[in-house]
Amino acid sequence: MSISGSVSGINSVVVAMDGPSGSGKSSTARGAATRLGLRYLDTGAQFRAVTVWMLDHDVDLEDPAAIAARAGDFELVSGTDPQAPTITVDGQDVAVAIRSQGVTDHVSAVASVPEIRHRLLGLQRSIIGEGGIVVEGRDIGSVVAPDAAVKLFLTADPSARAARRTAENGAGTVEATQADLLRRDAIDSGRTTAPLLMPEGAMHLDTTPYSLEEVVQQVVDIVDQTVGASAEAGGSPG
Repeated sequence: MSISGSVSGINSVVVAMDGPSGSGKSSTARGAATRLGLRYLDTGAQFRAVTVWMLDHDVDLEDPAAIAARAGDFELVSGTDPQAPTITVDGQDVAVAIRSQGVTDHVSAVASVPEIRHRLLGLQRSIIGEGGIVVEGRDIGSVVAPDAAVKLFLTADPSARAARRTAENGAGTVEATQADLLRRDAIDSGRTTAPLLMPEGAMHLDTTPYSLEEVVQQVVDIVDQTVGASAEAGGSPG
């Protein structure tokens, strides 16, 4: 299924950015989208928002069947402005709530439920539409937008990932954060439905030795080259 659009140029490009937590996806995706004048979608925030809803509705997050039974009961809306992304569930702003430790502790369990992934897959593809967007997550290039013109897989050394995430959270220790990241890696990579993996045809970017601006510039250059090559060939970037 192609969801990258048929119009040639930057306004139809889909950039799929995958990778584990702490690899720099969010900051890089937002920075690149801003520089390129594209929309932005954080699919991880969507799964976190669903987790907030499940916790607020006292769903047993140790029971996949209980989570699946509520997969159609919420309304999720994601804003796509890279400089001010928004996310609401049933009209409630959950941008702060999704970053709580309780959500972090349970989001992988919620994201592993096939019914939840199916529900959000439809929403994600609807938002992507005709393109002009940078989408980040763990299964974008493999499942959500397998025909994306640009597919990137970001990684970083575990200690670097932990240091970044600890600094972002402003709490906890690097050691504890690293243990939690590795725990989530194991869950996300081992789940049956849409596991975390490097998509076929994706370009691997190890962000460990680079500043954020350097990584953003690499992504911008890759997208510019892809769109330029497509224009020269007379085709669409996707």
